[in-house]
Amino acid sequence: MASRDYPFERGHNEVLLDADRRGVPERRRAEPSDEARMRIAMLAPPWIPVPPPGYGGIEFVVALLSDALVEQGHDVELFCAPGSRSKARVRPLLQSAHPEEIQRALIEADHVARAFEAVDAAADDRRPFDVVHDHCGYTPLAMADRLATPLVHTVHGPFDQDTSPYYAFHGRKGRIVCISRSQAGMAPPDSGVDDVVYNPIDVDSWPVGYRKEDYLLWVARMVAEKGPHRAIKVAKAVNRPLILAGPVQPGHERFFANEVQPHIDGRMIRYVGEVGGARKQRLFADAFAFLMPITWPEPFGLVMIEALAAGTPVLAFANGAAPEIIQHGVNGFLVDDDDEMAAVVEQAAEISPDECRRTAAERFAPDQVASAYERVYRRAAGRDAGPRVREPAASR
Repeated sequence: MASRDYPFERGHNEVLLDADRRGVPERRRAEPSDEARMRIAMLAPPWIPVPPPGYGGIEFVVALLSDALVEQGHDVELFCAPGSRSKARVRPLLQSAHPEEIQRALIEADHVARAFEAVDAAADDRRPFDVVHDHCGYTPLAMADRLATPLVHTVHGPFDQDTSPYYAFHGRKGRIVCISRSQAGMAPPDSGVDDVVYNPIDVDSWPVGYRKEDYLLWVARMVAEKGPHRAIKVAKAVNRPLILAGPVQPGHERFFANEVQPHIDGRMIRYVGEVGGARKQRLFADAFAFLMPITWPEPFGLVMIEALAAGTPVLAFANGAAPEIIQHGVNGFLVDDDDEMAAVVEQAAEISPDECRRTAAERFAPDQVASAYERVYRRAAGRDAGPRVREPAASR
């Protein structure tokens, strides 16, 4: 496949991040005045500490965003799982983290109720929060009309047959932020999606790989829609080693046992489990290419910008947010199926690690994301009112 054009589309009155900052000098941000400084209650999920020790995309986003907002002079309190650390004021609410009980209603309800009580108490003490920023799940938005403080809710998951009725009913209770134009285009008409803000990546914290090894890399949860079995097919087709990394979460053991484990031989196909920290960064930096054979509308795909930050090109199916992140022939390739992915693997050698890194740094820097959310917060708090305008579905 010689070329493919997936244009970036403007819309949504606020796709808040500039798509291209080439040639723009780095700016020093002045400290906000007392009037401009905001008190932000950042509500993380209760399951995993911030930042996460291993797998945990939302927790990485919350960590980077909270630190960047503090650096920009805002007063941020992070309501989170125990074991968290941040430049923000850390407020763990439960006695322990719950990595094995993700999405359990009891844990989320307990966590959210305690956070809302703390927000109300701050208002009673005449130190009210300007806004609550919810990354937690479904409970906070559903109960947001019981809270005097305005709530901003970032949609980290897909709009599907299960979640769309929820957002159609509860969406107007808060200010809704999507993490890609693709995701926003799938929102139900009555959900009230206001803004699009991409997830951040701190490129400077990632090592860049210039001397690539010969292996391909796949990192995600071991579920069918993430495509580890398709990554195996691609690797075998091009006779390159493949490293698979990521957790096998409860409910997905059979898929792993049937579709992935029989191919693991410790040489050509290796499974290294869940990885984090320096080991994860090194895996990304040294990989010849990163494979993203997704068959569902991934709302963002943090692993793609992690690969780019490490200077590794991404080969992705053109689903979900991938066409908004991958610039075909510049920082990777967009393909339609396994065979097309296998056909472009060797072309990854022509992609510059610096170009991969540049495209991540220009579009997903934490300071840009924090500034974008700052504008969202001001609208939510009534400091900078703006109309709610929905963007039509993104098209390629």
